[in-house]
Amino acid sequence: MELHEAIMTRRSVRKFTDHYVTDEEITKLLEAAQWAPSWKNSQCWEFIVIRDRELMKQVADTYSATNPSRKCSETASVLIAVCGKRDLPGYMKGEQETKFDSWFMFDLGITVQNLALRAHDLGLGTVVVGLMDHDKCADLLNVKSPYEVVAILPIGQPVEFKKEGPKRREISDFTHKDKFGNK
Repeated sequence: MELHEAIMTRRSVRKFTDHYVTDEEITKLLEAAQWAPSWKNSQCWEFIVIRDRELMKQVADTYSATNPSRKCSETASVLIAVCGKRDLPGYMKGEQETKFDSWFMFDLGITVQNLALRAHDLGLGTVVVGLMDHDKCADLLNVKSPYEVVAILPIGQPVEFKKEGPKRREISDFTHKDKFGNK
């Protein structure tokens, strides 16, 4: 699949077949994540691959009661917990160098996008789950400070590939010339 096609056709997936995502497929996903750029190549990410069905249910139980991804997280072939080291990106010698102390979230966003696009390329689907009790999930997965559980990615083979995505803003609506406000 060409990159442009992958970007334009990737969708959030919450319904999976009973296809077993193989260890080889998971390695391909993690390899795509591995090659994401990061602040000063800090590579702040850690991933937990969860296959234990009972643990998957417990992870889904940390989600908000209204989270539409609860069911798919219990039926996915695998969950990947996305964790990040807080005090690494944006820091030098333990001192914050950037205005934003959450630079690790930016780096995790890039690596998750790589993983999601590679999943789509392999005929798999995922959705980024973030509406959850992050501390409860971290306790469950034994994640300790300065690491944080940031998101869960349920992964499986989609029941169907949706052709159309949600409406997007026009480029002219979010693009400014030289200074903010100059449309």
